[in-house]
Amino acid sequence: MKNVRVWFKKDHECRYMSHLDLNRVMIRAITKSRLPVWRTEGFNVHPYITFALPLSLGFRGEKETMDMRILDDDFSLDVIKDELNKCLPHGLTVFDVTEPKCKPGSISKAKFKMRLSSDDISVKELYIKLQETLDSDEILVDKKTKKGIKKIDIKNYFSDAKHYDTDFDVVVRVTLPAGSTTNINPTLLIKALEEKYSIELCYDITRVEVYDAEGKPFE
Repeated sequence: MKNVRVWFKKDHECRYMSHLDLNRVMIRAITKSRLPVWRTEGFNVHPYITFALPLSLGFRGEKETMDMRILDDDFSLDVIKDELNKCLPHGLTVFDVTEPKCKPGSISKAKFKMRLSSDDISVKELYIKLQETLDSDEILVDKKTKKGIKKIDIKNYFSDAKHYDTDFDVVVRVTLPAGSTTNINPTLLIKALEEKYSIELCYDITRVEVYDAEGKPFE
């Protein structure tokens, strides 16, 4: 028996699939594919799978992962990819299967790509307001925590954000804390912009990559 890591993209309609529903869809696909996957014991027998870092509802994911155990040590990893893709819905695509090198607990950061636009102001105006916000001394927003709503300053988390404007939107690329200790959702910056300038933003967010504390890609 060996552990394998399934790498997949989450896009299109499937980005609106909750993490619980994603778990159900993956279990259904594994069962339908008849892959030799280790299953839990007991009353409710099902394939045992784990996800390294759940993705926020509505976000696209370019390098999402799911871990499971294969009973046959010599079973082809390419066959796992092909058989799962036959059973997955449009929007979920397995692009690789590897043997895990990192533990999910090592994840410390995540890179995001945000596309912002608004019907209230032009792209140029939005770019200027974003620049003003990032250049300000502090960016205060309300963040939901286990102890309730807490006001935090997210300025330092977005200090390395890179942004540019296109004919249709403003694109922001930023790496933020993620994992078991600290999580900063990129929508906090959107919330800060909306509250500061009384505008409503349309956004499209993709999680591009996840890293460990040293900045190495999760493998």
